[in-house]
Amino acid sequence: MGIRQELLTKIKSIEIEKVELPKKVSGYFGENTFNIEAMQKYISNATFEAFKTWMSEGKQISKEQANEIANAMKEWAISKGATYYTHWFQPMTGLTAEKHDSFISITGPGKVIEKFSGSKLIQGEPDASSFPSGGIRATFEARGYTAWDPSSPAFIIESKLGKTLCIPTIFISYHGEALDKKLPLLRSDEALNKAAKNLLEVFGHKDVKKVFSTCGPEQEYFLIDKNYYNLRQDLLLTGRTLVGAASPKGQQLEDQYFGTIKERVLNFMFEVAEEAYKLGIPVMTRHNEVAPHQYEFAPIFEESNLAADHNQLLMELMKKVALRHNLVCLLHEKPFAGINGSGKHLNWSLADDKGNNLLNPGQTPEDNLQFLAVLSAVLRAVYLHSDLLRASVALAGNEHRLGANEAPPAIISVFLGDQLSRVLDMIEKGTKKQVSKSDIIDFGITRLPTFSKDSTDRNRTSPFAFTGQKFEFRAVGSSQNISTAIAVINTIIADSLDYVADKIKKAQSAGKDFNSAALQVIAEIVKETKDIRFEGNNYADEWVKEAKKRGLPNIAATFEALEAFTKKENIALFEKYKVLSKEELVARYHIWIHMYNLTLEIEANTLIEMVNASVAPAGFEYQRLLADNLIDLANLKKQAGLKPDAKALEDLKEHLDEVVSKIFYVRRNAGVLKKLLDKAALMEQEKRAEVYYKEMKPLMEHIRKHVDDLERVVSDEHWDLPKYREMLFIK
Repeated sequence: MGIRQELLTKIKSIEIEKVELPKKVSGYFGENTFNIEAMQKYISNATFEAFKTWMSEGKQISKEQANEIANAMKEWAISKGATYYTHWFQPMTGLTAEKHDSFISITGPGKVIEKFSGSKLIQGEPDASSFPSGGIRATFEARGYTAWDPSSPAFIIESKLGKTLCIPTIFISYHGEALDKKLPLLRSDEALNKAAKNLLEVFGHKDVKKVFSTCGPEQEYFLIDKNYYNLRQDLLLTGRTLVGAASPKGQQLEDQYFGTIKERVLNFMFEVAEEAYKLGIPVMTRHNEVAPHQYEFAPIFEESNLAADHNQLLMELMKKVALRHNLVCLLHEKPFAGINGSGKHLNWSLADDKGNNLLNPGQTPEDNLQFLAVLSAVLRAVYLHSDLLRASVALAGNEHRLGANEAPPAIISVFLGDQLSRVLDMIEKGTKKQVSKSDIIDFGITRLPTFSKDSTDRNRTSPFAFTGQKFEFRAVGSSQNISTAIAVINTIIADSLDYVADKIKKAQSAGKDFNSAALQVIAEIVKETKDIRFEGNNYADEWVKEAKKRGLPNIAATFEALEAFTKKENIALFEKYKVLSKEELVARYHIWIHMYNLTLEIEANTLIEMVNASVAPAGFEYQRLLADNLIDLANLKKQAGLKPDAKALEDLKEHLDEVVSKIFYVRRNAGVLKKLLDKAALMEQEKRAEVYYKEMKPLMEHIRKHVDDLERVVSDEHWDLPKYREMLFIK
């Protein structure tokens, strides 16, 4: 019996001890967060009001008030059992980072007290010099600072033997450059706030104090049994299978999608939800996805900064909880070739402090006109800056997914739906026709048609689709930190909101009444951005041809997509809105190119090792089995007078030839791959990325093809790598 077959007898669900929580989620939701309600209980009214003003208007609190909040946070955390605290930040790797410090402070020989000051709350110095900086700081320049982000509540992470207070922070260099994902997001929200308020003032809303983006990232993922995972070094080291033949049954029947959730998986989902609720993460939806053993969690919309933090926390929770169930959570964009990969559909919208959604058509003519102005700004932003949107989702994992059947192509376009499209066409032409008889809202303006609130169906092939009071950016990868994508969306839309406001003002100054001025600007933008709108099937080959005619870029390679961050006009845009400086943008470009190369190098070296240590030995054993069988038959024919069918012997010879050839092809190409890695090691990072994309990735796929052919014929007894049919259909 082989290792894999022996393992099959050990695969089973494990018993999880149930922890009794209040029956209602509302009874424990956010209990491990130092949220606004918890803070109010621990600090004075004056400090609490000062904190709220800081959040809404940006007026900073005093040192004394910071000390009071820090002491309150410490007391709250200690009351929950925490003994350590950490400044929790998100470096440019896209992951999270933390360095733990104890609350204790020495008061005398052998004596300590728990102490936490405002200065420690507001600023920390984790060093963290080994995190990628893209040249912003040298390794010997060790100072890196964390700074408290009060817009995201502190929280407690529980382990079996203790609890730690985590304080969300930004991470900056000694000179103040952003070294993380969070600071550009916060800056972009500030830019969006100013631009949106500027437009709202044009529409007569001068009492709005704050406008902010909101997000709801739908998180897709795979689960596999931990025993299988431990036998697959490709999954262990790269997060995806580098070899593996497709299972005869995959997702063809679509019987997994929205199907009954297996009890083992459901137990995992229940525990993830409970842990998430304690941290204030509003997980709303869970279901089976299309591919076997693929699933999804989706939250309720939140302010973007909090949504980004919560998504990072949710991914960490999913991985941690999966292990308790003897499962492994896979977040790679394409862990299994041949079936759907995983994305993170980023639902994005705009809201103000009055509770209004700026992408809601509203109930009055004025609101409808405002909605169309905001909508036109979004269209203009995507039209002018599709390269930045593509760059925001550029990473090695997403190269396997974008353009496949389950993901939008690398061509960025906008879907609005038939009804909204007709509305915009009529505005462009200055005509008025009734669009729908159901749930009609009448603009009451001569040149505007009527349309319904629910003005669009969903187009799951579109990378940027309007899905009713929000846009869905479907190109984000499942493993990605969403902060970069949000920061890009916020920045490009802030620019277009300002553009729309300025154009309306100029049209008014030229003598037009407000309605006519607004309609003129909207009509001009609708006409200008027409090429970015597409209502059809984005997966179709016809769209690729049509997009080329329209001049829309189709950038499949990560190294090419990332170049958008170094373009002069894009640098000027980010600097104009003070989201990222030229140095910060160029640094990110170099970091992400380097990370792409490292990812591909790890994958290539892992594949070479698997070929030499797992695939070839299994092939040789099977080859010996076939050869011995052929020799035995030949001897029996000669010595015992056995009369086998000549065709049977010929078939056995052909099969042996086939196996020998496949092993040779695999080993030969693995050697070519090693030489290519050695050659590329001497190249600059940009050139290396190009070589990896154009030469190494096709070579790895070629090796995979031959390995998969071997897997289909080598006996189960000899093939030790767990197969798709086992990993994807566990009980």
